[in-house]
Amino acid sequence: MNDRAAPKVRVTNSTLFAGNVDSACEQIVGRVRQRAGGYICFANVHVVVLSWHDPALARALEEAWMVCPDGAPVAWMARQLGTSSSERIAGADLMARLFEVGQTEGLRHFLFGSTPDVIEHLEKALRAKYRKAEIAGCLSPGVIATEDQRPAEAIERINSVSADVVWCGLGAPKQELWMHRNAHLLVPSIVIGVGAAFDFHAGTKRRAPVWMQRTGLEWAHRLASEPRRLAGRYVRTNSEFVLRAGLEIIGRKGRGRARAHS
Repeated sequence: MNDRAAPKVRVTNSTLFAGNVDSACEQIVGRVRQRAGGYICFANVHVVVLSWHDPALARALEEAWMVCPDGAPVAWMARQLGTSSSERIAGADLMARLFEVGQTEGLRHFLFGSTPDVIEHLEKALRAKYRKAEIAGCLSPGVIATEDQRPAEAIERINSVSADVVWCGLGAPKQELWMHRNAHLLVPSIVIGVGAAFDFHAGTKRRAPVWMQRTGLEWAHRLASEPRRLAGRYVRTNSEFVLRAGLEIIGRKGRGRARAHS
């Protein structure tokens, strides 16, 4: 399968991949084989709403090679607006699957982001779980440079090890903006911004139980884990998403009925 065959659906100002973790991995491996580079974003409610107010983030999502619906509400909206094949694809799940697949595909990985402590734990955890995985290098960049600066040392170090996949764990929206500015300097590597997946796989933060993930309640677990940081954000972004998503779904379905009767 190649990237032109990838099913997609337009949701507000983003074009989302319409598939599941396995089909996304298949697309990524194909992209690696093409040596075409590019970057992948994960659009949860927070990222989607931020992109409505931040033109730079909106451009980063628009120009990504792939944007995965990370969050049950975003995947649900994708199904309402385009295709029944859209499933939630979380960064942590895609990372796990691609490390697993990469053992037989010979993928070389680079871990970029977070703190030195998290990176150290992450590398150890991944090597223990995926014993045949190739981790070509790791780097915690500390404070990311301003928008007009390019972290030349980081780019040079990543390029020096010829990684196929660069995992970027800077958190949203820093990682999306960083990838948008710098992914072209890392071709043929493909860059994947997975945020909190670093903490989950490193074991420095606990992910929600599987039943909460499957029922779309992972946000509730994160809220309970970090109420001070997330409570206000969830109230603002979730309310705006529900309102705007509802209006868009009603509007599109109304235009579809109008065309059907014309």
